[in-house]
Amino acid sequence: MKELAKKLSKVMQECSHIQKNGTNSYHGYRYATSADVLERVNESLVKNGIASAAHPELVSMENVTNARGTTEHLATISMAIELTDTESGDTCTIYGIGSGQDVGDKAVMKAETAAIKYAYLLSLAVSTGDDPEADARTDERMEVNDSRPRPVNQSQPAPAKSNTQYTHLCQACGAAISDKVNSYSIKRFGRPLCMDCQHAQKTA
Repeated sequence: MKELAKKLSKVMQECSHIQKNGTNSYHGYRYATSADVLERVNESLVKNGIASAAHPELVSMENVTNARGTTEHLATISMAIELTDTESGDTCTIYGIGSGQDVGDKAVMKAETAAIKYAYLLSLAVSTGDDPEADARTDERMEVNDSRPRPVNQSQPAPAKSNTQYTHLCQACGAAISDKVNSYSIKRFGRPLCMDCQHAQKTA
C-alpha cells in the first residue's frame, strides 16, 4: 500500500476542492455536479497511474408515491471502487452509498452516479462546500403518502399543552403542525409545512 498511498495523496492534493457548477433551481443553491467530480478525479487518477473499477450492488428498490399521486421508483446502491496502482500492483477499495428516484427507468443509474460521487468525495476528502443536492423535479414531487416516520428535531422543545391538536408533521423539517396550519399549507403550497418552512418557501 505504500506506493499507492503516495499516489493517492497526490490525487487528494490535486482534487482538494471542486467548484460548484450545478444549480438546484427549486431550492436555489449551487452544488458540485457528479460530472465535475468524476472528470476531475478520473483525470488525476490516470495522471498518477491509478486504475479504478466500480462494483455496484443494489441495496433496495421500492415504490413511493409523490404529491401528484404518481408512483416513482426509489433505488439505493452500495458502491465499491477498487483502486489499483498500475506500477506496484497495490490495491485498496473505497465505498459510497447513493439513492436515486425516478418515475421511469433511471432510478438505479441516478443512485449509481450518486454513490460513485460520494465515494470519491468522502474517501479523497474533496471539499465542495455544498449541501447534498437534490433533483429539482423530485423536490417538486415531494411524497405525501410515504408511511415512513419523519425525523423529529430533538433539540426543539415540545409544544406547550393547549387545545390545539398537533396531528400533522411538516414535510420539510418534521415539526408538528396543527390542523389549521396543515390545511392552509396544503391549499397554499400543495404540501404540509410549518410556519417557518412556509416563510422560507415564500422567500425562495
